[in-house]
Amino acid sequence: MRILVVEDDPVLSDGLRAGLGLFGATLDVVSNCADGRAAVASSEFDALVLDLMLPDGSGLDLLMEMRADGDRTPVLLLSAQDETADRVKGLDAGADDYLGKPFDLDELAARVRAIGRRQTGRASPFLSHDGIVLDPAQMAASVSGEQIRLSRREFAILAALMRRPGAVISKDDLEARLYGWQEEIESNTVEVHVHKLRAKIGKHRIETVRGLGYRMKLDAA
Repeated sequence: MRILVVEDDPVLSDGLRAGLGLFGATLDVVSNCADGRAAVASSEFDALVLDLMLPDGSGLDLLMEMRADGDRTPVLLLSAQDETADRVKGLDAGADDYLGKPFDLDELAARVRAIGRRQTGRASPFLSHDGIVLDPAQMAASVSGEQIRLSRREFAILAALMRRPGAVISKDDLEARLYGWQEEIESNTVEVHVHKLRAKIGKHRIETVRGLGYRMKLDAA
């Protein structure tokens, strides 16, 4: 998952970057409404973690602007304001979930995964296709019942392809899921990871569509 965090506490945002990264997420972090507004206008994210109390305004205003513009990106509001009335106001403004501070990182990660599933219309916590099963909560993978080991970036690429079997995912889109804004993109990184994935899950399962990208075959038999 590619996640945008809008949070002005650098200690907390660094903790979220490191913690959610353990679950395979790629994080981009901004510290105010203006930068958050620019980020959602220029990039696509699987989810937003949005603080309410920001230096240049309320995260609630940013959320309402997004919904007014038709932006359906799942949003989890994060705030020290955790009274019932605060939660009701945030959810009614268009948030998909609301979590008070302080919070448990495992719970936040689970909530982010849950709102991401709902956005794609998927009820199961697992991704499954053609004998491959991915468990995003545990970063675990199996092929025909046999466990395999995947790196964080291999897992991210395979998850992106399995969420949309048969659909072509461009190299640029895959790179965006692997690297945050401040990370240098390594040369041929997608090609290298796809090559390694094919060796682990079977080269027939991932198809290269020349000039466009990659796709998980609908029927790899």
